[in-house]
Amino acid sequence: MEKVITGKTYDIQGFSVQDGPGIRTTVFLKGCPLDCPWCHSPESKEFSSELNWMSIRCIGIDDCGMCIGVCPNDAINRGLINHIELGDDIVYPHVDKSKCNDCGVCANVCKADALYICGVDQSVDEVVNRLIRDKPFFDESNGGVTISGGECLCQPEFTIELLKKCKENQINTAIDTTGFVKWQNIEKALPYSDLFLYDLKCMDSELHKKIIGVPNELILENARKIANKGGRFWIRIPVIPMLNDSKEHFEKYGEFLRDIKYNIDIVQLLPYHKMGISKYDRLLNNQKVFVSEPPNDKLMQARKEQLEGYGLKVRIH
Repeated sequence: MEKVITGKTYDIQGFSVQDGPGIRTTVFLKGCPLDCPWCHSPESKEFSSELNWMSIRCIGIDDCGMCIGVCPNDAINRGLINHIELGDDIVYPHVDKSKCNDCGVCANVCKADALYICGVDQSVDEVVNRLIRDKPFFDESNGGVTISGGECLCQPEFTIELLKKCKENQINTAIDTTGFVKWQNIEKALPYSDLFLYDLKCMDSELHKKIIGVPNELILENARKIANKGGRFWIRIPVIPMLNDSKEHFEKYGEFLRDIKYNIDIVQLLPYHKMGISKYDRLLNNQKVFVSEPPNDKLMQARKEQLEGYGLKVRIH
């Protein structure tokens, strides 16, 4: 009997125009070895499925309350009264995460889909069947499929098999990666990936480890190895205030990227934004969130011109 290869995904997003050339469909996989405090997809960090709760969908305990009665661990009870300015007050459920085991029983009965499980196991064939529906858009726009995360190469067997199936269907492929993975995983994916969307978050390894949780030597080494093997890059630099937005830091970026510039199609500068902050509340774990004002247009333009001085093609966003 043929082995069924599965991966844990948390979203499949069609009509994605930021994750590589053309119109693309991006497959998001759960789990990441990095812990970026500004992450705009905090639901991607854990490798396991997780219970999420979206307050804007919730109709309250008094009008529903189904979640309280079904929890096998008694992890859900009445929360505080929330005063709504233009409507009736509402009592939301309170989830005790110390008791919750993310079983999803409450999500199954939540008629408003306010409680939901983030992270589902899907087979390669299930995902491919979804992707093929978008092939006319790929063909018309020179687009394709991007496999992202989290860190998709932390699920290497699923990712590589999905890449293979895409190529069998004449679909352009891209991997969005942190680069903090075993070289063997990247090497196995190279023949089936047309492009690497490669994140470079910080050039100072000590600072990288202090803020993000891991050093950056492996990330830089893997980038060099991909270049030596002829891989193509879109380099992605998140511009984070107080971390990597200085002129001096961008000199380090420029010096590194200059050595592999003939493998780089474009460098994307991604200004920090606050749009992911609300997602942290959905995780119900009181995780601390990095919050700052986004870098202004003048600074972003200056950093763009700085990297262009190294012979790189650069765009903002």
